[in-house]
Amino acid sequence: MSASRLLSPLPDLIAQRGNAEEYPENTLPALRSALDLGARHLAFDVQLSADRQPVLLNDANLKRMAGLDRSALTMTWPQLAEVSVSEPDRFQQKYTDIGVPTLTQAVSLIGTHPAVTAFIEIKRASLRVFGAEVVVRKICEVIKPVVRQCVLVSRDLAAVHHVRQISSYRVGWLLSEYSSLSALKCEALVPDYLLCDRELLTDSNAQLWRGPWRWAILNVSSREAAVHLAARGARLVATTAYRKVLREFKSNAP
Repeated sequence: MSASRLLSPLPDLIAQRGNAEEYPENTLPALRSALDLGARHLAFDVQLSADRQPVLLNDANLKRMAGLDRSALTMTWPQLAEVSVSEPDRFQQKYTDIGVPTLTQAVSLIGTHPAVTAFIEIKRASLRVFGAEVVVRKICEVIKPVVRQCVLVSRDLAAVHHVRQISSYRVGWLLSEYSSLSALKCEALVPDYLLCDRELLTDSNAQLWRGPWRWAILNVSSREAAVHLAARGARLVATTAYRKVLREFKSNAP
C-alpha cells in the first residue's frame, strides 16, 4: 500500500439502511441498532404509499422484504401497517413482527440524536407513480422538525432540482453512472453531496471529481476499501455491514 494511502484519514461511516447486516433493512430496529453502535450518519430509502404516506422501503414491490408479491405504492398506510418486513429469504423466521416504518417514525428517532445526519433517498418508483412535486412536498413536510440533520438524495436529477427549487434543504445526487456527462451535470447542479455506488467507479486511483460537494461512496464492505476511497477524495463511505466495518476501523486505529 502506498504511503499516501496509509496517511489518508479514514472517511466517516454511514450506516446504509441502518445496521442492515443484522436486521431487516430500512426498519426501526436496523436504525436503532446503528445508532446504539454510535453511528453519526444514517442512510435510508423512502417510498410513498397509495395514500401519500412516506414510508421506509427500498423496493416498491414487497416480495423481498415481506414475501408478498404486491406493490407498496398501491397499498394505503393502514394496509402497509399490517405487513411484516422480516426479509424471509435472508433471515428465515428470525424476525416476525417488524413493520414498515413511516418517515415520521424515523424523524422522531433522528430527533433524539441531534448529532446524527440522515441521507434520505427519494426512490424513482414513487417519483414515476406520484410525480416529483407530490413526493418531494410530502417528504419535506415530514422532515421539517429535523431538517438541519437531513440530506435529500435521489438518482433522479429532476427530483433533486425540485428540492432545490422549493427549499433550502441540503441535497445529494446519487449517480447512475460515473461518466463525463454526469460530471458536467454535477457542475451545473453543485449538490452538497455526490453519492455513487462503489461498483460504478472507474477502476483506478484517479481522484474523484473535485468541487464544493462531499463524496459519499456506497456499498463499501471493508476498512481497506474505505482507506483506498479516502485517498481518492471520499469523505464518507456507506456500508450495510456497519458493525463489521466499524470494528475494522477501531482495531486498525493508530
